[in-house]
Amino acid sequence: MSHIQSRYVELSVADSSTMRAWLAFPAKEETRAGLMVFQEAFGVNTHIRSVAERFAKAGYAAIAPELYHRSAPGFQGSYDDSAPAIALARQLTVEGLENDIRATHAFLRERAGDRIVCVGYCMGGRVSFLANTTVPVQAAVSYYGGGLADVVGRAAESSAPMLFFWGGKDKHITSEHRQKVAGGMQASKQPSVQVTFSDGDHGFFCDQRSSYNPAAAKLSWDLTLSFLEQYL
Repeated sequence: MSHIQSRYVELSVADSSTMRAWLAFPAKEETRAGLMVFQEAFGVNTHIRSVAERFAKAGYAAIAPELYHRSAPGFQGSYDDSAPAIALARQLTVEGLENDIRATHAFLRERAGDRIVCVGYCMGGRVSFLANTTVPVQAAVSYYGGGLADVVGRAAESSAPMLFFWGGKDKHITSEHRQKVAGGMQASKQPSVQVTFSDGDHGFFCDQRSSYNPAAAKLSWDLTLSFLEQYL
């Protein structure tokens, strides 16, 4: 399954804003499910677009919404200068993200039906958790999600099993943070899995970052596909 199409689409959000998103998809008869891909703080950049296309080659209709569409449409940050990305991330609200999640989910339902899953990286790891507690999904995955400890109190609202990836060398996300997330997930009726790569740093999956860890990236990719497949 290699032939895919990809393009930008425009989504209407409940607060009357318009949100651009990157859509990558295989032929309709080859689509196994819909997949929401939630960006790092650096925007829907070449890395996130390539991740969506990689999922499309694995059979998913993958869509990556631009979560900064209210404040900085089209923003693509540099991994060498995180200040602008962090400033934009801090402007996001849970209510706004919920509206974005619902708009993305509604778009995918028209294309892929009710078989929808989600994955998020960095900032998007937290958004993937919020998606799991905002709309019905079959499975959710979070890669080194910052700020998750602040929202894990919603775990009881989870609609699906959830897989969390962490880096043992991640200075941004402490072991206390990881433990708080794992403990909070006990309130969910859904199973959750916590995977920590002892030699992984923050951003270990991203091949455009200096923290890229090829071995951890490969294994986490394989585990992600297996996890999603198990619950679809």
